[in-house]
Amino acid sequence: MKRICEPELMDDPLQARVYSEADFSIDDAAFTAEVLALRAETASSALEEKILDLGCGPGNISFRLAAALPAVPLLGLDGAAAMVELAERRRQASPERWPRLTFARARLPLPAGGLRDLPAAFAPPYSLLVSNSFLHHLHDPAVLWRAVARWGAPGALVMVRDLRRPESPEALREQVERHAGNAPAVLRRDYAASLAAAFRPEEVEAQLAAAGLEDLRVSPRDDRYLDVSGRLPA
Repeated sequence: MKRICEPELMDDPLQARVYSEADFSIDDAAFTAEVLALRAETASSALEEKILDLGCGPGNISFRLAAALPAVPLLGLDGAAAMVELAERRRQASPERWPRLTFARARLPLPAGGLRDLPAAFAPPYSLLVSNSFLHHLHDPAVLWRAVARWGAPGALVMVRDLRRPESPEALREQVERHAGNAPAVLRRDYAASLAAAFRPEEVEAQLAAAGLEDLRVSPRDDRYLDVSGRLPA
């Protein structure tokens, strides 16, 4: 089936709240554990550690990584004001727990000057760049890969996970029923739209080639995800 773009920003407060209250804990925990394992397996002492979470949403992955790596500066970036507000509200509820975590609202692509008023501790380049369920929101996926290439330090670790577009409308409907059959109607609708907006593995491989990121590998996962992982050239 052909790709059908969805709105880039989840900026409706109700939609953002419903998303933030949904239970993605199993998938979020699995993604975070794989990021940490990959980091441990391929650690580079030559890199100053800084983490960038692109399309962080309400901060689900950012908070998990910050809890596991409390001494490492981590910037969560999202273009939706409603999402950043939710993430920042959670951070400010117990700031002593998150001394090296911050969030910023910014939409890709950033202007040449980058983010203004960003403390030096959170400024690029980054040793670890992660993104979970963000790629499919982008009408032009190249903006993500340009950001990775531009903001990643030489040798930086990259881990991007996103939905994988089903091969047919029938397969899409089956996936929605299998994975969101008991979810609220707004989440079922959003999940169907996200699946339709997602990319196929061969499309992502072409995106990486166009961005000069051939060192990153694309791997299909289970029945609905794909991963892009690896290190940037040193």
